[in-house]
Amino acid sequence: MAHEPLSATPTSSQPTLERGPGGLPLDPTLPVASLTGAQSLVRSLEAVGVEVVFGIPGGAILPAYDPLMDSPHVRHILVRHEQGAGHAAEGYAVATGKVGVCMATSGPGATNLVTPIADANMDSVPMVAITGQVGAAAIGTDAFQEADIAGITIPITKHNYLVTDPADIPRVIAEAFHLAATGRPGPVLVDVAKSALQARTSFEWPRSVDLPGYRPVVRPHGKQVKEAARLIAAAERPVLYVGGGVVKADASPELIALADLTGIPAVTTLMARGALPDSHPTNLGMPGMHGTVAAVAALQKADLLVALGARFDDRVTGELSTFAPGAKVVHADIDPAEIGKNRAVDVPIVGDAKLVLAELTAAVAAEFEAGHRADIGAWRAQTDAWRETYPLGYADAEDGSLSPQFVISRIGAIAGPEAVYVSGVGQHQMWSAQFVKYENPRTWLNSGGLGTMGYAVPAAMGAKVGRPDAVVWAIDGDGCFQMTNQELATCTLNGIPVKVAVINNSSLGMVRQWQTLFYSERYSNTDLNSGAHSTHSAPVPDFVKLADAYGCVGLRCERPEDVDAVIEKAMAIDDVPVVIDFRVHRDAMVWPMVAAGVSNDEIQYARGLSPEWDREVDSDGVSSDDPRAHEVVS
Repeated sequence: MAHEPLSATPTSSQPTLERGPGGLPLDPTLPVASLTGAQSLVRSLEAVGVEVVFGIPGGAILPAYDPLMDSPHVRHILVRHEQGAGHAAEGYAVATGKVGVCMATSGPGATNLVTPIADANMDSVPMVAITGQVGAAAIGTDAFQEADIAGITIPITKHNYLVTDPADIPRVIAEAFHLAATGRPGPVLVDVAKSALQARTSFEWPRSVDLPGYRPVVRPHGKQVKEAARLIAAAERPVLYVGGGVVKADASPELIALADLTGIPAVTTLMARGALPDSHPTNLGMPGMHGTVAAVAALQKADLLVALGARFDDRVTGELSTFAPGAKVVHADIDPAEIGKNRAVDVPIVGDAKLVLAELTAAVAAEFEAGHRADIGAWRAQTDAWRETYPLGYADAEDGSLSPQFVISRIGAIAGPEAVYVSGVGQHQMWSAQFVKYENPRTWLNSGGLGTMGYAVPAAMGAKVGRPDAVVWAIDGDGCFQMTNQELATCTLNGIPVKVAVINNSSLGMVRQWQTLFYSERYSNTDLNSGAHSTHSAPVPDFVKLADAYGCVGLRCERPEDVDAVIEKAMAIDDVPVVIDFRVHRDAMVWPMVAAGVSNDEIQYARGLSPEWDREVDSDGVSSDDPRAHEVVS
């Protein structure tokens, strides 16, 4: 499509504007009298500060790709599958805190974005998905590659738009990015008819966003904060229940300040790993189905839960009716719909976690200064004893093969806390959450709520684009890896040197674990034949050859004594992606574990072994018997 020239030559009263390759002013917020809807879309993306778009062109979105080629501000990365585009946008968003952007055409292109949109919705990831739609006159006629993507995604977006008038494009884009990034973050879909992209229009960037009815409460109510502070000061067994909202709000400094002031034991959910440094003395680790015994026990025995940006997810609570039975609840969240949704709340606080934590810390300090402070020494001694008695651990494989926990712990130790770790879903996800030490927020990315296999490689790609100076490791399973590994081609061709550790147990590992525990070891359709346990003549595929085919460096490790050297070799390569095929023991299991649907009181720290809840610890931290009598095994 040829670009129309702009208006007449500037006069002395009309200063010369610096113009880009398309003839439009480089400043994307300046009005333009005549341009196409597609040009208006690209200028709108420039105006909101978009740096990168992950996408694939197709018929309905094709008009937008022509002016995108001329943009001096927006980089487009051509992915190999729309799902990869969506997860890459998610990874970019979580790693940077900015809004991620993906783009696809109509019909199958748009529906391939449904999974990452749903994923972003569950995990509160700020993302804008832009899709092409058939021409306005053809909508509803079952035209070629037509799908009602706006209708399809209503339940899984924060909001969505169908644009048929090109004049609406600047306003809609401004609103979409505002909605995605403010309040509780989430995905917004903008579906643009091809006719609107092709039509002529004028461009005027809105001076403000006005959305009647959308007024997220950011500053908490002072009365509620004071009441929460009163409960904290009076509690003898309080716990800080830290959720992913603290990371989304960039509130880690404020959380650390509250933890330092109060000394209250804290748990960090799967989505909040890194919000409070693992090295912090109050951090008991991750709660939930595969959380630490100390974290699970602390929640169960607490007399006060201070929930911060958490949603009382079923994987944390277990059987909800038995969760933290003796605890009062302070629940702070940016989304009022979450408060009281799953658990009755004594003090609700609606607000941004950063502001809530700052005001709560000040209010608690005032309570302490007034002499209102319960003694939590015995409680701290008890939680510390649980942490020491039931630490995370694993046993080496009896046949001398690789332990997946050992591999992952060594990746974390060698890459260090400044690296970014991205996981797929399953056993390797839980081990990555357990055995990598997280000291910083936005260094742990995973699909928590939806549990999307195939998340790791494209999300790592997006994270690396957003944070090019960081070392980015995708820790993936052999099942997850085979869903989206084609994005390695994208990484190679675009100079995105991620590092991929395939924890290859030749199985759908977490499903196999459940079959072992709950289905009498009947392994129905979980053998992938991709590693050392393949019953085929050779593993299919050979991940090293696959990596080589994609232009990556492919490595393999099968012996414990080689693990460090292989990881260090990968760390030394910084110009191309690296894939390591770690062929690990297939029967390793994730422990601790709370079976689905049962009380957290029934947590097992190893198969058939449960903690002794009647063990009492006095205020000096002295246990009634020797805590070292209990060893954790895999």
